This record gives sequence, structure tokens and C-alpha cells, in this order.
Amino acid sequence: MEEKILFTSESVSEGHPDKLCDQISDAILDACLKDDPNSHVACEVFTSDNFVLVGGEITTTSKINVEEIVKDVLRHVGYNSSDLITDYHTVEIVNRIHQQSPDINQGVSRGKIEDTGAGDQGIMFGYACKENEGYMPLAIVIAHKLLREATRLRKNGEFKHSRPDMKSQVTIDYTDPSHPRVDTVLMSVQHDPDIDLEKFEKYIHDSIMVKVVKSFGLNTDFKYLINPTGRFVIGGPAGDTGLTGRKIIVDTYGGYAEHGGGAFSGKDPTKVDRSAAYMARYIAKNLVAAEVAERILIQLSYAIGIAEPLSISVKTFGSSKYSKSEILSVIKKVFDCRPGMIIKKFSLTKPTFRYRDLAVYGHFGRPDLDLPWEKIDKVEEIKALLNKI
Repeated sequence: MEEKILFTSESVSEGHPDKLCDQISDAILDACLKDDPNSHVACEVFTSDNFVLVGGEITTTSKINVEEIVKDVLRHVGYNSSDLITDYHTVEIVNRIHQQSPDINQGVSRGKIEDTGAGDQGIMFGYACKENEGYMPLAIVIAHKLLREATRLRKNGEFKHSRPDMKSQVTIDYTDPSHPRVDTVLMSVQHDPDIDLEKFEKYIHDSIMVKVVKSFGLNTDFKYLINPTGRFVIGGPAGDTGLTGRKIIVDTYGGYAEHGGGAFSGKDPTKVDRSAAYMARYIAKNLVAAEVAERILIQLSYAIGIAEPLSISVKTFGSSKYSKSEILSVIKKVFDCRPGMIIKKFSLTKPTFRYRDLAVYGHFGRPDLDLPWEKIDKVEEIKALLNKI
């Protein structure tokens, strides 16, 4: 019997302890940038039970109230009762934020925006493919949508007895690569004690799993698992500690593409971990939309304090008729990868979106957010250059 070719990705909800930390870190970044677009922010959060520790390095003229920000995130997510142990009314908050190192600042701030140096060294990746209209791998976008829908239903009261902490996992069968199928869907959903678990699980399957998979035009005869341990009452920070930046694969491509290791949340856009990853995605998506390849992976690398990237690399996985040299020539003519120019291109210090909203359900392929690095506005320019090759 032929072995199936399977690939799996996972997502976690806004009530997951790590994602609580990401949202708090990015909410603090939003507050800093609101009145001071030149804020330099590197904010980390730790949470356990009914305790939140906020630390990191921040230089800003904005007046921010860390305690209010923490409580607002907890309240919005739904940690609003002592029954959940984590409760915004009574949470203990410790603030250990201090000012950014002047050694880092002197390498980043250089007057002209085009001369802005990278906030750190590192490697960043961006990926795009033709698996769906969002140019994303199927498993991760389905996993995200399952939790967006479950959370929406929880908050409007339709998903009764559900609590904020949830996880999803989707396995795609690529045995026939031209006709991928959903093999297995797994959801773990925190719930109230002493409920009718059979009724709860039936609602998850019928009203969330099947509905979401149908929206992608895929098969609904998939295998499924719901709360495999049989009970999930204690969740959130009461069930596991949370930490900023611990869900980097959830934030990107679900493991389908390479990752440089740098997290996004709590970092201002001079940190290339964040801004260059957005640029790499922008490059990859526009190249795929321009029919350069079926799948493209872009790598960018930087040195701290230096504006120009040290390297730009491209992989097409044998799906392009163009050479790597030809594609790289186009990239360098069309896309300016200096940190300051990325910030300017995407308005990252005066965004039209909230960084806090990016902290859950991924930074790429977001149908619910209008993100500048998701725009396909370089296709004609790319095609015109390729026509000259």
C-alpha cells in the first residue's frame, strides 16, 4: 500500500498563554508608536497563573501605562473571572522595563531614513505558493481559520461553555499534489467543568471544523480529534506558563518554509527580525503572483548597524523556468531591502493596523487584515523586467 504524503501545521488561539504574552508585548509597542513613531521597543512578557511580568528595553517619549495595557488585553481575550484563575480584575503585574542600550541605538539611528541600520544581525525568510488565493500553505491557513471562527463564536455567545485557550492542528494529504485533501483535523478547546462533552464535541465538528474546511472547497470526510485527553478545563496561564516569541512557526508558515529563528512580537520595525520578514514575504508573494515560480522562498540577512542586506537568496524548488541569477537581478531592481526603506514602504512606524492584531492567527495571508506586505503591486514591474531577459 502506498504511503500517504502528509504535512501538518498547528495554530493557537488568543487565549493561549504564549499568545497572551505576544499580544501584551505588541499592545505596548502600539502604545509607544502612537505618540512617538521613533520609539525603540524590545518588550518581553511572561505569565503564569494570575501573574504577568513585563520586561525589556524601551526608548520612547510616549506616556504608557503598562498595567492598563495588560489588563485591557486580558479583558478583551476573556480572562475576566476568578473561575479561570487568570483574571484582569485581580492580576498581579510587575513592570521591569528599562531603556534601550545606547550601543544599539547609535548603530540604528543615523539621521536619514535610508541610512537606518539594522537593529540586529540575523536571517529572515519569506515564502509564497499557489495553494490558495492567499498564497499560503493550506495547513496553516486552515488551522488559523478554525480558531478565528471558534473564538468569534465564543465571544458572541454561540459557542457555549467554551473558554479562551484553544489549539488546532491540520494535516493535509499531498499524495496527489494537484488535488490536496484534508486528512485529519485536531482541536483542543478549553471548556467549563461539568458539561455535556458529547454535545460540546458535536458542535465543534459540525459548526466549526466542517464549516471551515468547506470554505476552502475541500473534503469533509476527514478524520478528527477533539480534546484527546477527554477533558480541558484548566487552561491559559493557569495550565501552562506563557512567554513572548515562543510561537514563531505559528506566526509564519506553519513549518512549511524555513525560519530564521527571530520572533516578531514586542519589537519595533528597526528590528529586522520583524520588518525584513515582512519584506521577504512581500517579495515572495509578488514573484509568485507574477508567475515567476509556483513556490518561492526568499532569505535576507543583515548585520547590526548596516543598512544594506548582507545577502539575498532565492529558492524556487524546481518550479521556475528562470535561473536564480535572473530572479535575483529582478529582486534587486524592484525591491529596496534596507530597513529604513522597508519601514517607509509599509508605514511600519505609523501603521494603519495594530501590531496587537498581528500577534494572533499569523502575520501573513490574513484575509481579515489589510496588510501592506500582502499587497500584490509589483507584478507588472516584475513581468516587464522578465520580458527583457
